[in-house]
Amino acid sequence: MPAQRLAALLVGLALALPALADPPPEQVIRIEARKYEFIPPVIELKRGVPVVLEFVSLDRKHGARQKELGIDLEIAPGHPARVRLAPEKEGTFEFHCSIFCGSGHEEMSGRIVVKP
Repeated sequence: MPAQRLAALLVGLALALPALADPPPEQVIRIEARKYEFIPPVIELKRGVPVVLEFVSLDRKHGARQKELGIDLEIAPGHPARVRLAPEKEGTFEFHCSIFCGSGHEEMSGRIVVKP
C-alpha cells in the first residue's frame, strides 16, 4: 500500500475512533418532593443536552407534571421516578405537583430553566 493511502487510512481511523467510544454518562439531577415543596425549586438545563431528572418523595405520594417538556410522573416514597430529557426549547417551564398531597398542594411547584 502506498504511503499516502496508508496515511489517509490512519487519519480516517483516528477521526472515527472518538465516535466509537462510550458516550459520557447521563447527568442525573435529583429532585426531592416533600410536604408542599420541590428541592431544589429551580433546575437549570442546557438546550439539547440530555439529562435524567430523578424525583424522590420524602414523605407521601406526590406527582410532577409539565406538559411542554412531557413530564407526567407519580412519585411514591421509596420508588424514585425518572424522566429523560434533552430539551430543545429555551425558556422557563413551571411544573406542579399533580397528586393532591394536603392543604399546601396548590402551591407545590418548581421551575425548569432551559438555557442556550
